[in-house]
Amino acid sequence: MSFQKTDRKVQSKTGKTFHDRGRYDSRPFAEVIAAAVLAEWGETSSARKEVGRITRANERTVRNWFEGRNSPSGENLVCLIRHSDVVLETVLRLSGRQELVQVAAVLELRDRLQSIVVAIDELQGVR
Repeated sequence: MSFQKTDRKVQSKTGKTFHDRGRYDSRPFAEVIAAAVLAEWGETSSARKEVGRITRANERTVRNWFEGRNSPSGENLVCLIRHSDVVLETVLRLSGRQELVQVAAVLELRDRLQSIVVAIDELQGVR
């Protein structure tokens, strides 16, 4: 197999960063997402396999996300957000939408309280 002339030969050293560096996060985007992915799933190989199953990405691609070398594509980022509150919070904070993090927390708390009320009703025999 030969390489195409359009293949990427050298990886970017700086990575993508936000224009307003001091306001949100000064680290490259791939590093910020890597920290979120590691916080949610950990550093084990089984975690990488699980993320690969979630996103349908190959193992090497997922490893690069975990190591902060590359960031996920938009489609894969949406898959990660669907399965991880940590990744969702990270993206909201990076976009300057911290108030939505609080809204998501309140909605999650509401769901938990609702399930607790259902469990109490089941214990009491109330339907």
